[in-house]
Amino acid sequence: MTYLVTGATGRAGRHVVAHLLRDGHRVRALTRDPARADLPGVEVVRGDLTDPGTLEEAFAGVTGVHLLTVGGDDYATLTTGPEIVALAAASGVRRVSVLWNGVPGPVEEAVEGSGLEWTVLQPTDFMGNTLTWAERIRATGVVDEPFADVRTAVVDEGDVGAVAAAVLTREGHAGRHYPLTGPEALSPREKLALIGTAIGRPLTFQELSRDQARERSRQAGLSAELVELLLSWHGDPPPEAYTVTSAVRDVLGRPARSFASWAAEHAAAFR
Repeated sequence: MTYLVTGATGRAGRHVVAHLLRDGHRVRALTRDPARADLPGVEVVRGDLTDPGTLEEAFAGVTGVHLLTVGGDDYATLTTGPEIVALAAASGVRRVSVLWNGVPGPVEEAVEGSGLEWTVLQPTDFMGNTLTWAERIRATGVVDEPFADVRTAVVDEGDVGAVAAAVLTREGHAGRHYPLTGPEALSPREKLALIGTAIGRPLTFQELSRDQARERSRQAGLSAELVELLLSWHGDPPPEAYTVTSAVRDVLGRPARSFASWAAEHAAAFR
């Protein structure tokens, strides 16, 4: 059986690929630029989720699909969910794991209305997103971000990949929504302190205003939709964003990894 991973070169997608390979499954990776994929042992195919006409080859002969809900350079919410799901069904796909982007959208609606065995994965925030701080930490030891003391229950993207692989290849997960978290809720200031502990160096958090954060995100090329979604999610998160769940343990039979453990493993990136 072959499993298709969309977003296979992304922060969580690489872990989905790795766990499927580790369990002995054939993996096909969808990317807009196969030459840059760097995924040994994987069949890499070209395709773009924003253009369903490019996906027929990728879906052919696939048993399960790990599906993103955003696409394009601006990571905008996909509006092509109905076309993608119709193609999956016509191609004989049985199972789909859906990685949400913070709010339900057209992909989730299409999948949940189909006859496929679907599971929606709802991570709050990836621990690996703090890697965007690495250059600043190495250069100055100062991180400037908004919402210094707002906590979210961040999850190791490796755990997300493991859960995605499990729900694609095992029975008992159809029709479920899994809010995926780590074992604790942490603020950006607390995460920075744990990184400092991991690298043996004191670090400083400098808080940005909401307007400063908005302008920086726009200058980075993020869509207005995504900018406002991120500001809302991180500045005034819903209860599910900071509520610790047992979903990782329930699916994998082991505890979710802590941020301290993640920081220790990735310490070299911050030194």
